[in-house]
Amino acid sequence: MKKALLLSTVGLVLIGCSDGGGATDAPVQDAADTTTEVETLSYIEPTVSDANLDSDVAPYVLARGAGPARLSPDGGTIVTRLSLTGTRQVYVMDASAGDPKSTLNQLTDGSGVSFFDFTPDGQIIYGADRNGDERENYWVIAPNEAGDGWDEPRLLLPATEQGFRSYGGVSADGTTLVFSSTERNGLDYDIYTADMSTGETRLVFEGVYGNYVQAVSPDGMTAIVSESVGEDSDRLFALNLESGERTLLSDPDPRANHTDPGVEFIDPQTILVATNRDREFAALTAMDIQTGEPTLLFQTDADVDGLKRCGEQTLFTVNRDGFSEASLMAADRTVTPITGLPTGVYSIDCTADQALIRVTASNIPGDLYSVDLDTLDTRRVFSSDFGGLDAESLILPESVRIDARDGVELQGLLYMPEGAENPPVVFIVHGGPTAQSRPTYNSTVQYLLSRDIAVFQPNVRGSTGFGRTYSTLDDQRKRLDSVRDLVDMLDWLEEDGRVDTSRAAVMGGSYGGYMVNAVLADYPEAFDAGIALFGVGDWVTALEVASPALKASDLIEYGDITKPEWREFYTEISPIAKADNIRVPVLYSHGVMDPRIDIAETEVMVRALRENGVRADFVRLPDEGHGWRKLDNRLFYERIQADFLEEVFQE
Repeated sequence: MKKALLLSTVGLVLIGCSDGGGATDAPVQDAADTTTEVETLSYIEPTVSDANLDSDVAPYVLARGAGPARLSPDGGTIVTRLSLTGTRQVYVMDASAGDPKSTLNQLTDGSGVSFFDFTPDGQIIYGADRNGDERENYWVIAPNEAGDGWDEPRLLLPATEQGFRSYGGVSADGTTLVFSSTERNGLDYDIYTADMSTGETRLVFEGVYGNYVQAVSPDGMTAIVSESVGEDSDRLFALNLESGERTLLSDPDPRANHTDPGVEFIDPQTILVATNRDREFAALTAMDIQTGEPTLLFQTDADVDGLKRCGEQTLFTVNRDGFSEASLMAADRTVTPITGLPTGVYSIDCTADQALIRVTASNIPGDLYSVDLDTLDTRRVFSSDFGGLDAESLILPESVRIDARDGVELQGLLYMPEGAENPPVVFIVHGGPTAQSRPTYNSTVQYLLSRDIAVFQPNVRGSTGFGRTYSTLDDQRKRLDSVRDLVDMLDWLEEDGRVDTSRAAVMGGSYGGYMVNAVLADYPEAFDAGIALFGVGDWVTALEVASPALKASDLIEYGDITKPEWREFYTEISPIAKADNIRVPVLYSHGVMDPRIDIAETEVMVRALRENGVRADFVRLPDEGHGWRKLDNRLFYERIQADFLEEVFQE
């Protein structure tokens, strides 16, 4: 029996009220003295004392591992991204040391690092924005003259107000950066080059919407550029960096993806891609950059989702039900599996004679393994830090297949708490929509399991990793079919009998936040509570004000919101149009700096529910963008989220 509950403070501090996305100067009030008023948009914000390292959630958040990692061109240095200081920073290690982790050295400080790469001449280039606003400064760190350390970071490209940038690569001689940016008009991604010494930029090609540099040829004359066709597909071009002329390499009908696993040059005239053109799953393919002629190198019944050229060999990964398989292809196309790695999700890098593989799993925040490419012997060079958490207590998922009511086969990951009988369940819906829930370490998942709450991560139709057709099944007017999948999956769990579906909540961030709003509005009897993080409430306004990167893919995925037919459609299916149907408590949260989904999308839902007398808690984080990057904020939010769930499950 579901109940409509009034807003509760959940024992936390409420600060002021908000009528838009702006900050408030209202003083902090004592929670005990706070009275809740449905008419005002009161919200919860963290204070300094909220980052409690002694709370029971802290060990799960503090269990951390290596982030993305790269090898220097000479193979002697590993660079990775860690959050040891509470924000994401760049660290280096000596790859040849007996214990590389013991040589860990932090190179950056301040704003969190969004990306990094080694340049061909051994420098490190990285980007950092301001509190998640995604307008990056580009910095360069060079080895010092003595060769035994690193110089201080040097600003290469300062951020610009309209400049959403996408890093592309650096020429083989280390002199020229190639990237895309919206700085010309704040909307379209153009292709630029920049002098690595002076930062002087040159506009090479004016694009429309999404154009991204995928690779730079060894001679520095050509960039491989993708043009977005929806979120799951692209067109592929070779761009002459001197003349600005583009050569079309691939524009299939129906559309296909060529670039998600990466693009590598085999030689100045040939690239290596993994594409699902003319097939369901991405296959390893060589492509001539003059003619676009493809040569199939390797295919299987799952996606090749990562590739790196290692001298004359190719290292690649395959995604099977979310779990990775790694293999090495020799020059004669002989494929040898790489063994000796833990089961999980892999990301890869390599030189001619060694590979670096990052492994993350439900019980591994992030380990790094070095692989000798002659012998394929593996060695762990960086181990996760569990911060006092018992690694043996971490729970692995079961991959389950479920038939939707229309016969489409769905997939999900089911986590069951140890020893709990018939526990409540939380659905955690991924963002995207073209993304995939995979068995990586997730502090929220493991913490909920420790509190005897089961977790189900659904991969509804539209998710990647299950074939090209599957990823298109939620396009445009089929949008609500994927929302219905959540209900079909809940029905399957009820029949399965291992969890108590009478105590079920649905949670998601970004597009997953939209899914929460949508399923609660369209199927009000299905779930008992919702948790919507920075999600969409009104598709019309969301698509109108989306960041340039999203606008680049939205036309195919959602339709053209400037056309009356699509405006009418999204007006009708938006959660805000059906908010009167929502009768269960919902926890909402949003970062003020979010450039992708404006905070107004959350505020409109909070206001609508409260006006109907429905509990709608609102967490507002002033120094975050699209997701929580900072340790203090994560500690603060996880505690609120867990308390909310425990409270609604006890109703």
